[in-house]
Amino acid sequence: MGRWNIDASHSQVEFQVRHLMIAKVRGRFRVFSGTVDIAVLPENSAVEVSVDAASIDTGDPQRDAHLRSAEFLDVEHYPTLTYRSTGVRPGEGDSWMLDGELTIRGVSHPVTLEVEFAGAVSDPWGKLRTAFNATGEMDRDDWGINWNQALESGGWLVGKRVKVNLEVEAVLQSDEPIV
Repeated sequence: MGRWNIDASHSQVEFQVRHLMIAKVRGRFRVFSGTVDIAVLPENSAVEVSVDAASIDTGDPQRDAHLRSAEFLDVEHYPTLTYRSTGVRPGEGDSWMLDGELTIRGVSHPVTLEVEFAGAVSDPWGKLRTAFNATGEMDRDDWGINWNQALESGGWLVGKRVKVNLEVEAVLQSDEPIV
């Protein structure tokens, strides 16, 4: 319980999208920060994350420049992506469903993430750490990110569905009970 700061050096914000309808392109955001408030009642917990949109990295500088452009993230006008939780509820088995609002290009839409608790441990320096894995999927059209090219064989160059995968390690900042 308490407030935890995300340790970006031990966390990942990754995504994947279909390319040419057959392959998957994976990428990540390299710069992000956030907090996780774990409440006495898990349903009262909360998450806030801020992502530097320009830190997108797919391993291809030309593609990354296109993703930063106005046709995709428009980082010049919208340098930050944010996620703020709106609720937590039990999922199947040991998982939890984290409901929230994802803001991209100034537009907010609901996104639900399935979250699994990965554990908690004291590190060698006496800090308490916890970890979570989260996955979700969204349609980029919801945020007006609809650039594409039709393929002669049918379908599209870039898939509309984007899968996200988060590996989050966080460090306890305050163990004050959150109710």
